[in-house]
Amino acid sequence: MLRSLRFGRTAVLAATALGGALAWQRSSPAYAAAASGLDEKEFRDYELLKVRKYNHNSKVYTVKVPGLTQLPVASFILTKSPNKDKDGKDVIRPYTPIGQPTADGQVDLLIKTYPNGPMTSYLDKLNPGAKISIKGPIQKIPYKANMKKEIGMLAGGTGITPMLQVLHKIAADPADKTKVSLVFCNLTEDDILLKEELDALAAKNKNITITYAVDNPKTSAWKGEKGLISEALIKSKMPKSGPDSLVMVCGPPGFMNAVSGNKAPDYSQGELSGHLLKLGFNKDTVFKF
Repeated sequence: MLRSLRFGRTAVLAATALGGALAWQRSSPAYAAAASGLDEKEFRDYELLKVRKYNHNSKVYTVKVPGLTQLPVASFILTKSPNKDKDGKDVIRPYTPIGQPTADGQVDLLIKTYPNGPMTSYLDKLNPGAKISIKGPIQKIPYKANMKKEIGMLAGGTGITPMLQVLHKIAADPADKTKVSLVFCNLTEDDILLKEELDALAAKNKNITITYAVDNPKTSAWKGEKGLISEALIKSKMPKSGPDSLVMVCGPPGFMNAVSGNKAPDYSQGELSGHLLKLGFNKDTVFKF
């Protein structure tokens, strides 16, 4: 079964270290613009403007970050709860904004609620006017127009959020001719996040193709792919491994393990395994979010 991506404290700390490794990128105009409204070194409190129910277990949280005009693509932020975990340590989780900030600094976070999740159960109780402690942004991969001729995307659950950042970046640039093929996997039809937005991007951009796959369709009306992600599905939808292509992967641990292998404990890319390795891909042609 596919479950939304969750990170332990070790991964979060390692992700913060990743920000240091990418210090050279902070001199870019995009990063400078983002840093004007956020702080990558310390948590700051920002106002929660709106909370909107998205589906049966997810909400969109709109946060106001004064001065924030742009986020690097693709990047994430860290949130911190005022509560402590069972070991008395800070509860910190990463989330990827689902779009660029509005002109007045509003940022949307799509977050799945876990009944026993120390962060999401806290966020789930917040109302507009509350404060959320945020640090960042931390860049994952510096996307540039036409950096590859073809990009494949394999996403599971909330692993769609960094993919959406890249898709928006490509769609917004008429000069970017990158061909993109996304395979988005979920448990059932009801768990598919951002489908309307993804469908709109595909409809308006001939270079973007989207395939939906669900483990257990609820009705016979489902016309997409069925079952767990497989080598056959990846082979049929993803570009071939080569210098002009890149496959991006993001999803819960089980999904990552099957497709590419999880990232290393220090949050580096780690060794490639799973379906992609068997299909002839290598570490240079795969990026794990």
